[in-house]
Amino acid sequence: MPLEIVTVPCRTDNYAYLLRDAETGQVGLVDAPETAPIAAALAERGWGLDLVLITHHHDDHVAAVEDLRREHGAKVAGAAADRRRLPALDVELAEGDTLSLGASEARVFEVPGHTIGHIAFHFADDAALFTADSLMALGCGRLFEGTPAQMWASLSKLAALPDETLVYSGHEYTESNARFALSVDPDNADLVARAADIARMRARGEATVPARLDLERATNPFLRAGDAALKRRIDMPDISDEEAFAEIRRRKDLF
Repeated sequence: MPLEIVTVPCRTDNYAYLLRDAETGQVGLVDAPETAPIAAALAERGWGLDLVLITHHHDDHVAAVEDLRREHGAKVAGAAADRRRLPALDVELAEGDTLSLGASEARVFEVPGHTIGHIAFHFADDAALFTADSLMALGCGRLFEGTPAQMWASLSKLAALPDETLVYSGHEYTESNARFALSVDPDNADLVARAADIARMRARGEATVPARLDLERATNPFLRAGDAALKRRIDMPDISDEEAFAEIRRRKDLF
């Protein structure tokens, strides 16, 4: 039975995600940016909250954890490597671990780069990948703590998942990411078409996430750092894929 996924807009541009396992009725939450909208979404559906899945320690992803724990008695799961910077963890996770929400199961990926302790959750049976600020729609998170090599390895790991995987990232940054992507990859017809679709969606107030992973591979410049045409477009045809990623990330930081 499928996992029901509800997108909850928080703050000015954050997304949290409620997950309900259809077989057991257990409810999880990926990240907790803000109490009120999450509490309202739960109340509207008459749901409790059994498990909070934390991707990384930044306040705009954990600020509501303690409120929700107190209100619902939810367990909290996050990266063992970052336990000292996270709310108190009931479940500590590392690369390759699995985490159950009722009958639904997620695989844990360590994806350092944005932060050293960032993790992502892949519910393979539901083709759902929760990436927060690692892989983002048409982008990736700023490298606050990790290195370009770490982030390139993290993104490459996620990019190897099946085409139909839906990427649920942590922010509504896609329209601005599209503007940057076009600045480095303007001849990419798939990107041009996607940017136009995104502009229409945002004009209607629609969310641009989730996005299919095959579309990300075709249009996201951070996943395309290994593409020879893109390397030529940034006037660096002979650099390594990792070096191309670093250059594209540098340009995004200055954009």
